Amino acid sequence: MEQKDVSLSGKRFPIQLDIAMYKKGLYKETDKMSDLICGNYPMVLVTSRFGIKLGFGEKNIGEVCRQNGVDAFTFLTVVNFLTEEIQSATEMICERISVDTLMRYLHNAHNYFLDFRLPHIREKLNEATSTCQPEVAVAIHDFFEQYVQEIHKHMTYEERTVFPYVRNLLDGKVMKNYQISIFKKRHEQIDKKLSDLKNILIKYYPGSGSYMLNSVLFDLFTTEEDLISHTRVENELFTPVILSYEKRLLM
Repeated sequence: MEQKDVSLSGKRFPIQLDIAMYKKGLYKETDKMSDLICGNYPMVLVTSRFGIKLGFGEKNIGEVCRQNGVDAFTFLTVVNFLTEEIQSATEMICERISVDTLMRYLHNAHNYFLDFRLPHIREKLNEATSTCQPEVAVAIHDFFEQYVQEIHKHMTYEERTVFPYVRNLLDGKVMKNYQISIFKKRHEQIDKKLSDLKNILIKYYPGSGSYMLNSVLFDLFTTEEDLISHTRVENELFTPVILSYEKRLLM
């Protein structure tokens, strides 16, 4: 481990440089939060969805989670699942995970997609298609808006039906007309239409100038990957955890 001071606006900050940036194996509470971010940059989105802000210095994951009121076990479960060090929701995970914390993470992810990511892509798409034929631009925007509507419908169902059901479950209230298995059966992938839009732009977009279009495509690629990861967390962590909770409650 090497350390140097970095000067910024007259202030000096001690920065530790880890030559081996990419870690293998499970992340633990004693690992530094900064090492997690630097070794797996998509985790910056994960930390924000748990309500953890940047600026944690040299603190470890456990310290940062406690300071932000986040259950460290749940945070690490999601992190290690997304880095593919955890393959499934084991019985121990189902018993120890904080459902409240996990739902907060999923809720914040919904807000990110609906209130920031998709509107940001829309603005860039408007600029990228400003020089192409009007009918082509209209067709591309219509396709994008149909996709946005699908995302809204999908995530609104979870916010208005699934999450309230789970909160009632946590309060010991069992609903006779709904179980998490209903959500499991109807929970479809929501990235396919985005993939279609990406392919349309790559293969058939006739506009001039590539910088903005390439930027839009990059956003579409990263959003597609993010949505796939989000859906995996819902299908392979959240749903099994709630199924286990239902089973214990009804025993």
